[in-house]
Amino acid sequence: MFTSPGDIAFWIGSLPLYYYGIIMALSLTLGVLVAHSVTKKFYPQLDSEMIYDISPHIIIGAILGARTYYCLLSFHYYAQNPAEIIQLWHGGISIHGAIIGGLIGGIIYAKRHKLPILKLCDIFSYGLILGQALGRWGNFFNSEAFGRPTENFLKLYIPIYKRPIQYLQYNYFHPTFLYESILDVCIFLILFFVIRKFIKNLDGVVFFSYLILYSIARTIVEQVRIDSVLNLFGIPIAQIVSAFLILISIIAIFVIRYRYESNRRNNS
Repeated sequence: MFTSPGDIAFWIGSLPLYYYGIIMALSLTLGVLVAHSVTKKFYPQLDSEMIYDISPHIIIGAILGARTYYCLLSFHYYAQNPAEIIQLWHGGISIHGAIIGGLIGGIIYAKRHKLPILKLCDIFSYGLILGQALGRWGNFFNSEAFGRPTENFLKLYIPIYKRPIQYLQYNYFHPTFLYESILDVCIFLILFFVIRKFIKNLDGVVFFSYLILYSIARTIVEQVRIDSVLNLFGIPIAQIVSAFLILISIIAIFVIRYRYESNRRNNS
C-alpha cells in the first residue's frame, strides 16, 4: 500500500518547497546526465559537452510545451483561473506537450549549430524515458494521476479531498504512476540493450521506437486511469495522441530504413 506524505517537502522560512518540484528537477537532471553519458560512450564523433549546451533549450521548450498543452486541454478551467497557469507545483503538465516543446527547442538549437537532429533525438530518448520514470513519482506526492478503485496489494491511498466526487466512498486506487514508472524503466532497457545494439547506422530509429513503446505503455495505463483531462468520443485524448504517434513513428522508421538501403545500394 502507498500513502503520500503530502505535497510539501519542507519549508524555507515561509516558502514551501514541494515534492513535485523536487522530483521534476531531479528527473530533468537525470535525463541530461544520462544523455551526456550515452553521448560520451557511444557517440565519440560528437562532443559530449554539447549536451549541456543544448539541454537548457530542450528543457525550457519541454516545460513550456508541457504546460501549454495541458492548459489548452483544460481551457475552460484555466480561462477562469488564469493565475493557476504558472503554478506548476500543483501539477498539470503533459508528457506529450513536453515531447513536442522539447523537440522544437532542440531542433532550433541543432539547426543553428548544424548538429545532427535525428542522432540527438536518439541520444535524448534514453534520458527522457528514465526522466519520465522518476518524474511519475511527482504524481504520487501530489496524489494525482491515479486509477480506478482497487483492493489489490498494490494500492494507493488518496485523501478524500483529492478523490473525484463519484469515488468519494473509496479509499484505495490503482497506483498508475507506479505502473507507468515501471513500464518506462522497461522501455529504457529495451532501447538500450536491444534496439541500440541491433539497429545501427539508422539515426532516428531509437527515438521513434521510444515513441512507439511509450505510446503503447501509455495506452495500457490509460485503461486504468480515471483522470483524463479530455475525452473525445469517450476516448481519452492521451490514447488518441498515442495512436497517432505510433502511426507516425512506424512510417518514419520505414522511411529511415528505405533511405538507408537506397544510399547503401547507390554507394555499392
